[in-house]
Amino acid sequence: QVRLVESGGGLVQAGGSLRLSCAASGRTISNYAMAWFRQAPGKEREFVAVIKWIGDTYYSDSVNSRYTVSMDVAKNTVYLQMNTLKPEDTALYYCAEGLNVMRTGTGYDYWGQGTQVTVSS
Repeated sequence: QVRLVESGGGLVQAGGSLRLSCAASGRTISNYAMAWFRQAPGKEREFVAVIKWIGDTYYSDSVNSRYTVSMDVAKNTVYLQMNTLKPEDTALYYCAEGLNVMRTGTGYDYWGQGTQVTVSS
């Protein structure tokens, strides 16, 4: 049974930083694509970033150069370092796991419950 648990969300002022964590259990994350998505109220779910093994990373244009996705295989955990946060980054952030690197949510088999990020102006 694969389980993903996100943490690290919170309230931060614009320009600030947060680091989200996604702790996985059930199988080793190094064999899979681990992605972050987000969904703001009234909006569709949006791809944020994905990593498959160390160094193989992709980002959406809206977060590229501000966010960094990484993984700690020993801890079976994926991280999302978010810098220079903007009010439009406010959303529920989800971690997802799948076989292949995809920018659409349909490509992922397992999802966490999400962690809320709120950026005040």
